Amino acid sequence: MDDKELNLTEHLDELRKRLIISAIVFILFFILGMVYVKEIYVFFMGNLDFKLMVLGPSDIIWIYFHIATVIAVTGTIPIAAWQIWLFVKPALKPGERKVTLAYIPALFFLFIGGLAFGYFFIFPNVMSFLIKLGNDMFTTSFTADKYFSFLINMTLPFGVAFELPLVSMFLTTLGIVNPYKLVKLRKYAYFILVIIASMISPPEFISHISVAIPLILIYEISVLLSKMVFKRMQKSLSVQDFNKEMELINN
Repeated sequence: MDDKELNLTEHLDELRKRLIISAIVFILFFILGMVYVKEIYVFFMGNLDFKLMVLGPSDIIWIYFHIATVIAVTGTIPIAAWQIWLFVKPALKPGERKVTLAYIPALFFLFIGGLAFGYFFIFPNVMSFLIKLGNDMFTTSFTADKYFSFLINMTLPFGVAFELPLVSMFLTTLGIVNPYKLVKLRKYAYFILVIIASMISPPEFISHISVAIPLILIYEISVLLSKMVFKRMQKSLSVQDFNKEMELINN
């Protein structure tokens, strides 16, 4: 009992250490985001021909904090993934360690790729469509609060969604899921993804479709990659079984 309690205490201490390191990295990137917030703001303004409005002093602080938070989350992802890997490393087999370690840089680049896809493709198309929709009826001007809330809703979910294929490959490698389970869950996944698309996009059908279709395609890519990993694992197991049988015959 004492050994188990000691072991649990060691695990909790290790987990706390990893969380503290991740928190420190988050704070450092947050400070970096605050320092360069004006440059980042200009980049996020895109092709708008006018300045954004603020309705009060608190809106200015809101913009600073949200921009810095996005930068902090993006910069912390690879470090946090590395800390998670170090935490679970003792429980992994040598082969699993190599496989899971390879996922860490891919995790970061897929997140960046998802943000880029949302920012350069989804966001401008939806934004342009909505502006043209009310161009003859309204004078177009936006508050910074509404603009950046819309921008984050159009980009951040894709940063997370682009990691779904990698997560499916990782879980398939560990034997937690397999492509057959993902295929069975397809109709439920589609339903959930459509709901997510309707929540993060403007209340308009074209926007819902433009967001839902990429999310569904990402899920199908996840199923395809899971099948590839699963087949490769089956072949590997078949070769191992064959080698064991040959050893028994030779002995």
